[in-house]
Amino acid sequence: MSQTDTVSSHPLPQVGIPHRKVVRAWLAVLGGRSTATALLLLAFDVALFSGTIALTVLAQSLALKLLAGVAAGLLTGRLFILGHDACHQSFTPHRGLNRVLGRIAFLPSLTPYSLWDVGHNVVHHGYTNLKGFDFVWAPLTLAEYLALPAWRRTLERIYRSGWGAGIYYFIEMWWLRMYFPRSAYLGARRAVFTRDCLLVTAFALAWIGGLGVAAGATGQSALLLIATGFVLPFVVWNYMIGFVVYVHHTHTAVSWHDDKAVWAKAQPFVSTTVHLTFPCGIGAALHHIMEHTAHHVDMGVPLYRLEAAQQLLEDRLPGCIIVQPFSVRWYFETAQRCKLYDFQRHQWTDFDGRATAPPRPQPATLASA
Repeated sequence: MSQTDTVSSHPLPQVGIPHRKVVRAWLAVLGGRSTATALLLLAFDVALFSGTIALTVLAQSLALKLLAGVAAGLLTGRLFILGHDACHQSFTPHRGLNRVLGRIAFLPSLTPYSLWDVGHNVVHHGYTNLKGFDFVWAPLTLAEYLALPAWRRTLERIYRSGWGAGIYYFIEMWWLRMYFPRSAYLGARRAVFTRDCLLVTAFALAWIGGLGVAAGATGQSALLLIATGFVLPFVVWNYMIGFVVYVHHTHTAVSWHDDKAVWAKAQPFVSTTVHLTFPCGIGAALHHIMEHTAHHVDMGVPLYRLEAAQQLLEDRLPGCIIVQPFSVRWYFETAQRCKLYDFQRHQWTDFDGRATAPPRPQPATLASA
């Protein structure tokens, strides 16, 4: 039996899950935010990111330039996670400061702060895994998939191949919904949306221009420096974030819903999230963003307390939380199984509609604490 089978077939607890207010009360002691800690984390990651970009210019060998570009992309992800906390108002105790620090941390990923706030905080966290509301990696039904034109079905196959996470994020999340999005994807327009898009555009132009100036000053190819110092980090970043948002809520033991009442009874703040674990301190290097159940239970818990919050939840809700050790095999097995979704049977299927996982029973809820 594969690792995926083992996790997916884990029985749901009979006692159910307490109301969210009760579960959040458990985490109240971990909600304290520190301005000094936040500023130190941001300064450290900005310095690391700046150093890797400088290395793409100063390194003599192409291999070292490429390595520095990859590192810059990963550090873009670390900075984004800090901005993500700031956008949740869980980075420092000060709302105005969080908005400033969040915009700074989002710059290398070219993420418009206000648009991320609406799409992530309001939509994704408000309606996690509810079809028609949460659009992040929302699975199609067989009927929806078959109704697509051939080119769009091909794109869907690329997205869910296990190799297409970065392509998915770049097109479906950033290009369509965050970078000067059209009305069809935006809804109401606000001046702050445009300002934030202009801000990241100005940063990108300054970044590219700086690399061009550095190329002239050092007698190097401008195209090479822009490729290794701007394009490569942005590509790596898109694959990193595409992977992260995929594994947070896609698993053969995770249900999607198309009925709001049923979704609410399923305690989605616990049942739709995955705690993906890594060896060798990789989770800490990702600022504990993979302690994702705790984050969905209470967005106010700062990232530097998420590890403790996650452990508390897993101690108090044994068997309720999906804890998945990461492996390349598990990831590609999941990509193979989680293609489409049967909302009637609550199970994942392949692109032909064949079941690839057992139906998921919905967890019971407790009427009181």
